[in-house]
Amino acid sequence: MSKQADVCLILEGTYPYVSGGVSSWTHELISKQSHLTFHIVSILPREGEVEMKYDLPSNVVGHTNLRLQKLPFRPGRYARSLDVLEGAMNNLTVGYAKLADLDHIMRVLSHYPVKPGDHELLDCEQAWQLLTDMYEQSFPENSFLDYFWSWRAIMGSLYSILLAKLPEASVYHALSTGYAGALAARAKLETDKPVMITEHGIYTNERRIEVASAEWLEENFSRSLTIDDTNRSLRDLWMETFTNYSRLTYEAADEIITLFGGNQMAQVADGADKSKMKVIPNGVDVERFSKITRAAHDRPTIALIGRVVPIKDIKSFIRCCSILREHMPDLKAYIMGPQEEDEAYYQECTDMVTHLSLENTIEFTGQVRIDDYLPEIDVMVMTSISEAQPLVILEAGACGIPTVATNVGACHELIMGHEDENPAIGAGGEVVSLSNPTAVASAIFRLLTDENHYNSCSENIRKRVNTYYTKEQQMESYKRLYEKYV
Repeated sequence: MSKQADVCLILEGTYPYVSGGVSSWTHELISKQSHLTFHIVSILPREGEVEMKYDLPSNVVGHTNLRLQKLPFRPGRYARSLDVLEGAMNNLTVGYAKLADLDHIMRVLSHYPVKPGDHELLDCEQAWQLLTDMYEQSFPENSFLDYFWSWRAIMGSLYSILLAKLPEASVYHALSTGYAGALAARAKLETDKPVMITEHGIYTNERRIEVASAEWLEENFSRSLTIDDTNRSLRDLWMETFTNYSRLTYEAADEIITLFGGNQMAQVADGADKSKMKVIPNGVDVERFSKITRAAHDRPTIALIGRVVPIKDIKSFIRCCSILREHMPDLKAYIMGPQEEDEAYYQECTDMVTHLSLENTIEFTGQVRIDDYLPEIDVMVMTSISEAQPLVILEAGACGIPTVATNVGACHELIMGHEDENPAIGAGGEVVSLSNPTAVASAIFRLLTDENHYNSCSENIRKRVNTYYTKEQQMESYKRLYEKYV
């Protein structure tokens, strides 16, 4: 049985089962705050095998896997009316939820003589009545079958968050809103302990992208003959739910942290209190990366470091390489990152490489130690359609490698400098528009062919990282923040 931790870190779908990104950030945070103890809560899908990608540091005193929609199964001895949940559930899924709504749901669940399971909450006659009432009130123009499965997924996930055993800790620190934020909000209500939220990317923005492209969410079918369709679709159901999870998280949080100022506008739009907000940028181990010596190499070399998933827009990078090769036949390009997260997309990318006859240009390396590749990389490239504050720009920058990146997240701030940068350092690469392989190729070509421009960007990005984005600055900020509450 694990003992009470100083900090309970709550993560959704990342550490310690996914490499890179937020997982790397989390592992380093725990390791660097060695004077504190941590309990990790990993929120995972209902089914599926998981494999540890990290050895947990010695100051991790507990680790809990929380499976969404995984409720205890038992005969329905304690089924009771659920109509008392309808108001709060409607606020959560189609309205403007407040912490009081979550508190009401928790109180209803606490009145069962034993912890309720899937029968009492999802499968009984009373649950059916709640489902049909909510459907008729808000989504009568949609397919009932589609609503049925969405409703079960949303309610089942919420119930699993509210009924799971909550680890004991002095501080609860969620690393996203969404389900992790909902658990942190529950912790605030249940324990009245301090709650922190650190958002790398804005969770609701990333979910909007996923929901908008989800083929399993059919478009709303209206029975009316009017031109103006004001009926809600199931995409609205999902997005309002995720937006409300963010609102609950922000209301519960004592500290709302993000990596750069641009994120704060989205946080405020979703209900964050400005007085709770602060920016703590990511930092990198400047000493480690500055020691990497650039190696002589025969071919102009570029690299994209990231997961092979749609949000990274790997296909735009591949098209960019095809354009560049027309002018640089000896171009070498690496795509460096895990390939197993979306195997279908990875296959589409490799098929595209074959179709464009780029087998001798592009190499998929999989997950690698980037230190082994940085000496021969001339330009780092990022074609993502959503990012937070990408560490790879800072890591490459500490080596003097400029980056060409899309204008997402903190990329403009990292490459071109913050508007308050004084004195202004200058461009550390190029920033381009989204989904524009031609613009990416043009920016890369300029860096690879204009020596003065390249050297200026190389020196500028190195100086910016050394001045504003060191690991010591980041870890000291979190040390002070934890000391405030532990």
